[in-house]
Amino acid sequence: MGFSTLIDILGSSLVGGLILLILFRMNDSTVENSYLNSGEMIVQSNLLSIIELLEHDFRKIGYCEDYDKIPNPATAIIEATDTSISFKTDVAIDEDVQTGDGNVDILKYWVGSPTDSEVAGTPNPKDRILYRQVNSETPLAANLGLTQFNLKYFDDDGEEIHTMPSAPPLGIITLQIDVTVENTASYGDAADEDVYSKDKSAFWRQIRLSAPGLSIR
Repeated sequence: MGFSTLIDILGSSLVGGLILLILFRMNDSTVENSYLNSGEMIVQSNLLSIIELLEHDFRKIGYCEDYDKIPNPATAIIEATDTSISFKTDVAIDEDVQTGDGNVDILKYWVGSPTDSEVAGTPNPKDRILYRQVNSETPLAANLGLTQFNLKYFDDDGEEIHTMPSAPPLGIITLQIDVTVENTASYGDAADEDVYSKDKSAFWRQIRLSAPGLSIR
C-alpha cells in the first residue's frame, strides 16, 4: 500500500465521518421539531378543554331547571377565593341533554399544589391538578398541564372585591379567570429551567365573565 493510497483512505474516512455527523444532526433536528410541534398542539388542545369546561359550568352559576329552587341568584356563589370557587347550579344530566334535572347541585372548582403527590413525579415541576367536584361525589381531576388558575371577582360597579363577606350574598357580578397550561413533559433537558419556556405554554384570560343568573337581581 502506497502513501498516496493511505492518504486516500484517511480522506475518505474523514469525509464519511462528516457526512454521518450531518445526518445525525439532521435526524436530531427532525425529532426535535416533531416533538415541539406535537407538544404545542397538546398544550393548545389541553387549554381548549379547560376553557370549554370552565365557561360551560361558570355560565350556569345560579341556574336551575326548576328556577324556584334558586329564587335569589345573588346567593348562588357560596365560597370564593383566588384559586377556588363553590356555587349552586343544576349540573347537566348528560352531554346530549344539557339541561339539569331540576335539583340544586353544589359545584366546586379548586386547584392543587405543584407538590401534591399526583404531580410530584411529572417532569414539569410547575403543573398542578384542577379539581371539579359535584356535591359530595369523588372529585374529578386531570393533569392537563395546568400551571396557573387564578380568579378575581367584581361587583356591580365593576370594582374588584378583595374581601368577601362571611356568607352569601358575596356581591359578585363578574369574574376574571386566568389560566396557563404548559407541557407536562416538554422536549429537552428537564433540569434546564427554560425547558418550559413561553413558546411551550399557552395563556388564556376571560375578562368579566358574567353568569346570566348573577345579573338577575
